[in-house]
Amino acid sequence: MPISLPSSRPKEVKLFRNNRSQAVRIPAEFELPGDRVMIHREGNKLIIEPVARPANIIELIAEWKNEDALGPEDQFPDIEDMPVKPENIF
Repeated sequence: MPISLPSSRPKEVKLFRNNRSQAVRIPAEFELPGDRVMIHREGNKLIIEPVARPANIIELIAEWKNEDALGPEDQFPDIEDMPVKPENIF
């Protein structure tokens, strides 16, 4: 389930180095829930999104039931069963 956060106006912030990584200090009004994020690049933009983890097994199963990710092209292909061969087990 995606987390819905209110929109806000852009704000300029400073970049800094943390050992060998580049880092950005996120202002309080842009604070994300949790302690982990996903980051990816779209052109010259970096997109940072919170990692939404289900709180319990019921939420996880509900999330799976609501996913439309599996379309017909994602289903397993039909496989023809092989004929059964008798086996001598004695």
